[in-house]
Amino acid sequence: MTNLRLGVNIDHVATVRNARGGDVPDPVRAALMAQDAGADGITAHLREDRRHIIDSDIERLMAALRIPLNFEMAATAEMQAIALRHKPHAVCLVPEKREERTTEGGLEVAGQQSALAAYIAPLRDAGCRVSLFIAADEAQIRAAHSIGAPVIELHSGAYADAWAEGDWQMRDDELRKITDMTAFATDLGLEVHVGHGLTYDCVTPIAALPQVAELNIGHFLIGESIFRGLGPAIAEMRRLMDAARA
Repeated sequence: MTNLRLGVNIDHVATVRNARGGDVPDPVRAALMAQDAGADGITAHLREDRRHIIDSDIERLMAALRIPLNFEMAATAEMQAIALRHKPHAVCLVPEKREERTTEGGLEVAGQQSALAAYIAPLRDAGCRVSLFIAADEAQIRAAHSIGAPVIELHSGAYADAWAEGDWQMRDDELRKITDMTAFATDLGLEVHVGHGLTYDCVTPIAALPQVAELNIGHFLIGESIFRGLGPAIAEMRRLMDAARA
């Protein structure tokens, strides 16, 4: 059983900042607080439309953090150039549509292996650990493995939504998919992360999966920090994750 890492996504601190303009609240300050609270890494998604994280945030995160930065981005030439300039510890390729509120599904790797293999090669050569944010689907996992991506992150949104809506049959079905595909990917030699929509209520069954190496959680923790404070919100998630592995 691997040690389970917690990546904290600070995008929505920037969402609040951008809603009014100016400099507050500062996502870099939030990242440093998360670091002090025990986060193992920080995730930031630089979207094409810069709706939350902006370019200067990435520059400041790279300069300030002592823990790894996971740079989420679409597979575009612009984002590749930014990643190659900063060389973050990790780059996670995600699908991106301007009209979506949040990432709605996994990256379609199957069918575009050649293009994605060529795209990630310079990132790997620059020392970035490339991961692909995909559905818990065998075809997508096989495709990710075929292009040499060492890490996948399985989209847990449908599982989290089913839990929130009280749809226990769908919850169980989605958990079974994540469980089976985590084992399948691990057997192929991939490192498996899981993220999207996870909360205190639904994190335990995912955290208990022995092959999962990392959870990436953002929106819920930033929301919960309004009531608890960011450090205590992260500490409670860390407690639940550790208890699930005990």
